[in-house]
Amino acid sequence: MGESSSAYTKIKDLEDELKKTKYNKKTQYHIGLIKAKIAVLREKARTAGKKGAPPTVKKSGDATVILVGFPSVGKSTLLNALTNATSKVAAYAFTTLECIPGLMEYKHAKIQILDVPGIVAGAAIGTGRGKESLSYAMASDLVLIIVDVFFPEHLDVIKNELLTYNIRINQRKPYVKIERKSSGGVDVGATVKLTKIDTQTIKDILKEFRIMNANVVLREDIDADQFIDVIEGNKKYIPSVIALNKIDLVDKKELARVENILKPDIMISAEMRINLPELKEMIFQRLGLIRVFCKEIGKKADLDVPLIMLDGSTLAEVCSKLHRDFVAKFRYARIWGKGVKFEGMPIRKLSHRLLDGDIVELHIG
Repeated sequence: MGESSSAYTKIKDLEDELKKTKYNKKTQYHIGLIKAKIAVLREKARTAGKKGAPPTVKKSGDATVILVGFPSVGKSTLLNALTNATSKVAAYAFTTLECIPGLMEYKHAKIQILDVPGIVAGAAIGTGRGKESLSYAMASDLVLIIVDVFFPEHLDVIKNELLTYNIRINQRKPYVKIERKSSGGVDVGATVKLTKIDTQTIKDILKEFRIMNANVVLREDIDADQFIDVIEGNKKYIPSVIALNKIDLVDKKELARVENILKPDIMISAEMRINLPELKEMIFQRLGLIRVFCKEIGKKADLDVPLIMLDGSTLAEVCSKLHRDFVAKFRYARIWGKGVKFEGMPIRKLSHRLLDGDIVELHIG
């Protein structure tokens, strides 16, 4: 781990320099370059010593959630409480030594939950089994971060490790286009006013990545970090839930203090099963899942077994999920629900987006 450890030390030094540098118009350029250097070093540390394909687990269900947290934070207990899994539980660190999947059923959705080895500082560059644990997040649909009520400082460490491993929680890919060319230098255009980054910083960040000729178009006001993410093009944008665990072990005053510091999405006790129904609902909502009910022609809709789809799914995607030939043979659909002007409205466009609770009657030719 020598090369990655050296890169990690350099990253820490540059991060310390960033902390000492007050952000303003005069320092914007300098800060942007430091962040570019950090990004290059992070990628070097992340890939150092990488051999073979990353570990995988067979995906099942409608979506996949990964549990991320320090050792002994209660991930295995939570997995067992949410699913039908039997992950080993013990009162000492590093009980989980491999990825253990479980299946949570909620509102007819089948949601795969993955319990992976705990991560610590330096996980993204290989400390413990950190790289292995974080690699599962790249194939997941939501990160459920578990924080011990006695160690609130762990949250910043976890966020930094996710960041280093190219995982961007609760973000979306910026609307920026970078088109490389053979000559002519760098041309920068923007359809919005730029306040967080300037043209010179953009050019010098590109230079740090050895991009000397390119056309750049920014369609939103982004900062240097976001611009660097676009250049690297290897980020995973994924929603998250931050859960503060073991709340049954502290008094109300201490709990309020920790809550004020962390501002978690939800506070739970996996052991005592406190607020677990609320956690299940939050997972369902953050995953952006919707229920679509199918109706056969001339019959009542089957309201007991919905199709579970992602929010924003189209009629084409529903057809594909039901049968591979339905898209080609699609004539029209009748839809009941909030997304149409009147009940049973005929829709002939496969691009029509469905809403939660919609009833769909497909007419296939």
